[in-house]
Formats: sequence, structure tokens, C-alpha cells
Amino acid sequence: MNLFDVYPLIDVTPVKASGANLWDENGVEYLDLYGGHAVISVGHAHPHFNQRIKDQLDQITFYSNSVHIPIQKKLALKLGELSGYPDFNLFLCNSGAEANENALKLASFVTGKSGFISFSGAFHGRTSGAVALTDNPKIIAPNNQRSDVHILPWNDIEAVKNQFDKGNIAGIIIEGIQGVGGIHVPNPDFLLQISELCKKNGAKLILDEVQSGYGRTGKFFAHQWVEGLVPDLITMAKGMGNGYPIGGVLIHPEIEASYGLLGTTFGGNHLACAAGLAVLEIIEFENLMEKALEAGEFLMKNLSNINGVTEVRGKGLMIGVDLDKESAPIRSELVNKYKIFTGSSAGKHTIRLLPPLNIEINQLSSFLVSLKEILN
Repeated sequence: MNLFDVYPLIDVTPVKASGANLWDENGVEYLDLYGGHAVISVGHAHPHFNQRIKDQLDQITFYSNSVHIPIQKKLALKLGELSGYPDFNLFLCNSGAEANENALKLASFVTGKSGFISFSGAFHGRTSGAVALTDNPKIIAPNNQRSDVHILPWNDIEAVKNQFDKGNIAGIIIEGIQGVGGIHVPNPDFLLQISELCKKNGAKLILDEVQSGYGRTGKFFAHQWVEGLVPDLITMAKGMGNGYPIGGVLIHPEIEASYGLLGTTFGGNHLACAAGLAVLEIIEFENLMEKALEAGEFLMKNLSNINGVTEVRGKGLMIGVDLDKESAPIRSELVNKYKIFTGSSAGKHTIRLLPPLNIEINQLSSFLVSLKEILN
């Protein structure tokens, strides 16, 4: 039996990892500036993360959500403390797409409406409802095309107002920073205005922080750079488990729970919560939000001074680098010659950088030298 190939594979087989480094089966060392799609938040094989998993393995690895699972409560309390949302409630699941599906379902349940607004360039996952919210033709199947989903221009508040005037809008979903769409930061005024429109029209604002959350931008969530913005629902995954599958939805306390409203078999299992708790503890102990902001400022400043770089976008360690040539050959040379992983899927001319939050400045300097050599 063969695998159903869904990605163009880089011809590297990592067998070992530590911090921001990978080693292949031949012992060749690579620098990881992509973190496996922003998943590796606190570094590969972090000792505290590994110990948390090992300790949990010796106790209990899984039971369903039909019993008390104390580590879920520990995770919720620590997440509320670090995120600044201690009064929100937490629903645990297994992935970013699942988090978004449940947020959409919840918004529809509580408003009694079916329509949603998303934005051009959006990516919210590959499940049916999430795919319906994107205008990416590569992932839209016939069953994803819904007449009650309205994909509007980025940062266009008038288009949003006009759509609300037509009625039946359960909510708006928007990324804290667009990832796959090219690392685009929403205008702060735009976020505040769509929040007000949601309140005025009885709709729910969903902030998709799957890529941009967990300290990556220097705040716990990217939307927290906008003072006064409080979403109704916040979705998370990727860096939440540092490689262990876990996702979640933070839910405004005004939205009341009831049995059967949401559900999951594997979500919030003991191992996943151990991984999630370890990530939060490392972020706190090592001041990784501050480090991510400092490292990102260093990287963005120096990238802007390289000939061949036309634009640098993002915040903290979520960065898009636009080049004056196609990015694919540059990325290929970076990995094959200089042994540096970077990210794609953000535009024909864009390199996406999503390294671990505890990456060292000297490692970023090495990347800057390599990129400069290639572009020159």
C-alpha cells in the first residue's frame, strides 16, 4: 500500500531534533525556521515538554470525556492566566480545523442564523465548513460551495456593512494574522469596526489564532495588539501542543453551554493536556513572548536591508518575506545548500518564517547571511 501524497515533499528525512535544529538520517544538521507549519512553538525535544509527556504516560493516557479529567482544568486555568481571558470557557478538541468548525457551529447555534463572513485569502482548515470560508481554488470541492458564506475583500469595512444589511449573518471569522494568505496583518481599526458591527447585529466575532496565537507575535494572541478588542470565540491549535495534536476554542462567558451542543471523543485527552500544559509552562518560565517579539524585530529589520527583498510583513516570529523573484527556487537552495527550512504556501514570491519562539539570534543571523548570498 502506498501513501496518498498530498504535499510536494522536500527530499529530507529528519530523524532527530532539538531546539531549532533537525538532523537527517546521515547526520546532516538543518536549521528549522518553519516549525512544521508553526507547530513547534517551544522548540523540538524540549526537556520539560518531554518529561511532562513521560510522566503522563506512566499514569493514564486516555479516557473519554464522560469522566472527570483534572488535567483539563489545570490546562484551562493556566491558559486563562497567560492569555488574559480567565473568565472565558475552554472547549478542547484535536486540531485547528476542528476548532474552527466548532466555533462556527456554536455561533450558528446561539444566533439561530447560518450565514458567515470571511475574507479573501483566508485559510481556516481543510474540513468541509472551514473550506467553505476560503477563496483558495486548490482546496474547494463542490460540496464546500455555500450560498450563505460571503468572502469579502480584506480590510473593506463598507463591504462588511453592506453584507450585514442583507441579514442572516451568524458571525465573522478572521485570522489574527493571515498565514497561508501571505502573512497579512489586519488593520486595527478594521478589527474594532467589525467587532462593533457584530455586537450591533447580534453576530459573533471569531478570531482564528491557530497560527498566530500562543505568543508567536509577542502577545499571547495576535488580536491583543488591538486595544479593547474582545472576540466572542477564539480558536487555537498548532503551537498549542508543540507537535502533539490538540486544539481548542475559548468561549465568551455570555455563551452558555448545554449538553450535546459540542462534543469530542479524543479532545482534551490526558496526553494532549500534558503537552498543552507543558507548552504554557515553558512560555511562562522562559519569557518566550518577549523573546519572540525581540527576535522578530531583529529579523524584520535586517530582512528589510537585503537587496531583492521587496516587503517584510508580520509581527514577532510570524513573518512573510516578499522577494523580487519567485520564492520556490530560493527556498529550495536554502534547504539543499544552506540546510535551512523555510515555509511556502503564502504566495508565489513569499517566504514564510515561523520558527520556534526560543530560537537564538545567532541562528537568525546565519539565515540572514545565507539569504543575502542567494539573492546577490
